[in-house]
Amino acid sequence: MGSLPAALHSYPLSNLAIPGSHDSFSYWVDEKSPVGPDQATAIKRLARISLVKKIMKKWSVTQNLTFKEQLEGGIRYFDLRVSSKPGEIGQEIYFIHGLFGIKVWDGLKEINTFLEQHPKEVVFLDFNHFYAMDDSHHFFLINRIRSAFESKLCSVECVEDVTLQYMWEKKHQVLIFYHYPLFREYAFLWPGNKMPAPWANTTNVHKLIQFLETTLEERSRYGTFHVSQAILTPRVKTIARHLIRGLKNTLVHRNLPMILNWVKAQKPGVMGVNIITSDFVELVDFAATVIALNDLLLEEDESSSKS
Repeated sequence: MGSLPAALHSYPLSNLAIPGSHDSFSYWVDEKSPVGPDQATAIKRLARISLVKKIMKKWSVTQNLTFKEQLEGGIRYFDLRVSSKPGEIGQEIYFIHGLFGIKVWDGLKEINTFLEQHPKEVVFLDFNHFYAMDDSHHFFLINRIRSAFESKLCSVECVEDVTLQYMWEKKHQVLIFYHYPLFREYAFLWPGNKMPAPWANTTNVHKLIQFLETTLEERSRYGTFHVSQAILTPRVKTIARHLIRGLKNTLVHRNLPMILNWVKAQKPGVMGVNIITSDFVELVDFAATVIALNDLLLEEDESSSKS
């Protein structure tokens, strides 16, 4: 973000094109831990067979890169699903996607280390799914978030006021979106409805692109950010047919070129794309492609100043 042209520093972040990752933390999941509370009872029973967990891993992992590697590659929005570990003493919170991932605290520290080294970079952390968590777990997690980032946390403001210039002046680098009612008790927790992320829930790339187009047209002109989830979601029968191949080899590899072509045809701005997320962000030049869309805003500025 620090290397974006100066003319874009005063644009609302909601009008810029920003690359993100889907199930951002799923680069490592623990086959040895119990199946997560985000899974159906039937899956939990099946997972007592060790082979089942190996198969689950192939379908739970949606990223290959760690937080640090994603950040270094240009990813600035992170899609986060978290859970307590039922039966574990204490209130430790873990990332989760079918299987448990790393401790949230370890992920937050990794992100903070990057931000310390890159003071002009801004990240969006979207805590959008919570499992097996009561209010005491939430208070524990929120205190962890505050401890990790402290003064880097950006308090809730009018979305249109949040520009790179604003963030740099305040020395803020982190926006936290928290999809749980306790957000009201903390100035640094943005409500989840400020970060809508419509989900196509399809295995069909043509239906996905149609959905992305429709939801962009319906995007609020003001007052929210917007996530375009450029991802395909396997059905039970998809997994059954391709058990051993996994998500990457079944859905992602063959459809990424068409998804990337859709991205290249987009334009940021008031009614354009904002945050775009993908699985396996390193497989194509995803982040660079999204970031390059911001050049279109400069061209728009130049043409309007000439006219």
